[in-house]
Amino acid sequence: MNLADYPALIIFLRAPELGKVKTRLAATLGPEKALAIYLDLCQMTRRAAEQYPGPCYLYFSDHIPAKLDWHVEHFVIHLQKTGDLGARMSDAFETVLAKHGAALIIGTDCPGLDVGVLQTAAENLKTHDAVIGPAEDGGYYLLGLKKTHPSLFENMPWSTDEVCSLTQARLGDLGWTYGLGPVLSDVDTEEDWLRWCAGS
Repeated sequence: MNLADYPALIIFLRAPELGKVKTRLAATLGPEKALAIYLDLCQMTRRAAEQYPGPCYLYFSDHIPAKLDWHVEHFVIHLQKTGDLGARMSDAFETVLAKHGAALIIGTDCPGLDVGVLQTAAENLKTHDAVIGPAEDGGYYLLGLKKTHPSLFENMPWSTDEVCSLTQARLGDLGWTYGLGPVLSDVDTEEDWLRWCAGS
């Protein structure tokens, strides 16, 4: 695949602030430890993104921090639209797909997501309308699209175990083909983090 053919990569993230990231982790580990883990997860995501050959976009949720640990020359920086996760993702896809033929969106919760997973997803999009990276908890850690549609994001029960299966069903309703990436685990709780540390 030529560099120009790679889908754009959209990364959704939060500014790393004490008490405002990984709240489910903070509930058992405390806000300081949750922030430290969040920073570790961001570093893992950044390493994968910096090895990815396509254009990369950072979409911050609340505000763009004054100091960025990301190598800004590699990333186009945006602020997410207001609204629920679906509205924000839909807006990001519309904006990026206006400039690129395809796009992948990820967060910073999946430590197993490396550049190989991203490149496989990019290859999948060559022959499908969409690609999904299923998470073990029933959500997804990656969604890739060549075109977008409101039904993929509206009235979705985010943060539940139905998200991936509903997205697949809605893609089917649209008559769109899709490929599946490997099943990976997100880190949302202390148990998730300990399991990742034990297996990594």
